[in-house]
Amino acid sequence: MASPATTQTVRPLDGLRLDTSGPPKPAGLVARHLRLLGAVGKDLDPGPSEQGGAARITLSGGDFSDAEARVAWADDAGSGITDEATAQAATGIMAVHGRRDGEPRGLAADYAATATAVLTVQGLLAGLLGQARGGPAARVATSADRAGLLTVSQYLAASGADEGEAVELASGGPPFTAGDGTLFELETLDPGAWAAFWRALDAPADAIRAGWRPFQFRYATACAPFPQTLHVTTLAHTWSRILRAASESGAQVCPLHPLAARAAEHDGAAPWSLTPWGTGHRRPALAPAATGPLSGLTVLEAGRRIQAPLAAHLLGLLGAEVIRIEPPGGDPLRGMPPACSGVSARWLALNRGKKAVEVDIKAEPDRRRLREMAAHADVFLHNWAPGKAAQLGLDADDLAAVNPALVYAYTSGWAGRLPGAPMGTDFMVQARTGVGAAVRPADETPAPSLMTLLDVLGGLLGTEAVLAGLLLRERTGQGVRVDSSLLGAADLLTAPALRRVATGGNARRPAGFRRPLRTADGWIAPTDPCAVAARAYDLRQMSTGQALTLLHEHGLTATAVTTDLADLQHDPRFAGSISRDAHGAFAVPDPWSFT
Repeated sequence: MASPATTQTVRPLDGLRLDTSGPPKPAGLVARHLRLLGAVGKDLDPGPSEQGGAARITLSGGDFSDAEARVAWADDAGSGITDEATAQAATGIMAVHGRRDGEPRGLAADYAATATAVLTVQGLLAGLLGQARGGPAARVATSADRAGLLTVSQYLAASGADEGEAVELASGGPPFTAGDGTLFELETLDPGAWAAFWRALDAPADAIRAGWRPFQFRYATACAPFPQTLHVTTLAHTWSRILRAASESGAQVCPLHPLAARAAEHDGAAPWSLTPWGTGHRRPALAPAATGPLSGLTVLEAGRRIQAPLAAHLLGLLGAEVIRIEPPGGDPLRGMPPACSGVSARWLALNRGKKAVEVDIKAEPDRRRLREMAAHADVFLHNWAPGKAAQLGLDADDLAAVNPALVYAYTSGWAGRLPGAPMGTDFMVQARTGVGAAVRPADETPAPSLMTLLDVLGGLLGTEAVLAGLLLRERTGQGVRVDSSLLGAADLLTAPALRRVATGGNARRPAGFRRPLRTADGWIAPTDPCAVAARAYDLRQMSTGQALTLLHEHGLTATAVTTDLADLQHDPRFAGSISRDAHGAFAVPDPWSFT
């Protein structure tokens, strides 16, 4: 890192000044990330507008024209979406998170605001990158309602598919409980290991067979209605016996860690890292007819499941050409039910618009072909298992040798920061980092959400890291390695809770926090400041419309909870912004508006 006296750019926003105004959520997190990237500015002063309105963030200085961002809770100020609770309710986050419980539940962590903040940073970085490549200055607008729709886009796409889900959408799922009270998460991608684990605990064979499919599909459905017998089985064994069963079978288990334990070990690391390398060369300037700030750039994506594919999807929405590296025969997840016109609806939510090239990474001729492709690309992005890239000769050093200007991006589970950590999958990271406690209020048993919170937020961080790397490359002429992780996403989401721990406060939110209220025909969610007063009214015999009117007459703000994601297409709060793609799958609007 250069000394303060030098003017050399070592971070992408070095030399830029940050100015902010407006409500602190989510603009406060935007400002923190921009400072980590080198901008200089004071902490956000909420001023008199703390309770409402839009926040504005401006970056100025260097060789750039001012870059501006506007952040609001909703595109439509009259939508009734005015805070975290109402954003979660309207966009379907409460519905998806609540599937395991059989009714909508709010996340006790500020998930919509966190996603909005990361998307805002992305928009600012993309705008500056467009300027650095010769394009005009741009203003970007983001909102929590669009961010919320993006986070549920896979579930939304599935709700409008041509066929039903492969498994029942019903309540149920981990965590499991050992006989001594230890709450734990179980993970395996192998049906053989699943069966061996349960056989070691003497579970009934029919329950083992019936449990695998809903367990396997829980990432897709956000619920796992497997037989209750499996919960009874773990209760009959000590934690040490369960650990032995996992070791013998090849499955993995992880106890749910409290937030205090995570706070005690937290290393304070940024959610990503940027490492410039060698000397490269600048890529071509932005063409006059460019359709986005990344137009003319090429991204090679070797991604699996959600994290890396979502990161690349967002880069594509910003104008990059994205080429997916798929195994011979194509990505098997293209066939995951439910389908739209023969293609997985969930797969389309992450991969529509991308090109695909089949590469057998186990064969040296194909690996050589992939290195040749990387020599002409701007970004190589993957989320392979730790050590796999080096084993294949496709690690950062290998590709830097053929393309010194490459931005090499690795979106991992743990970023090598927690020795001895379990498998780096969404629910295991939630368990290990205290997310399972942070997303539930104090009167609910800690449990990782079966909504893929960290895969999605990790994908957003991956995009942010790539954009920061590309901007740093434009300013220095050097290639850059960027690393992001699910661990970084977990720490970002739990940061307010960890700060409460550090100051001696309650890590978890109070009983009933963000729990929606039942009406005769649905549910409503009051804003956080109005929740306690709203609970004083018995709304169960009123229609949702009547309940909202009653609360409004008493000066309380609330909105209807979306319970069927397919209804979002015609929801007046989103003014027809949800469309269908060429295959007929629901598609959410781009999360940014550039002007």
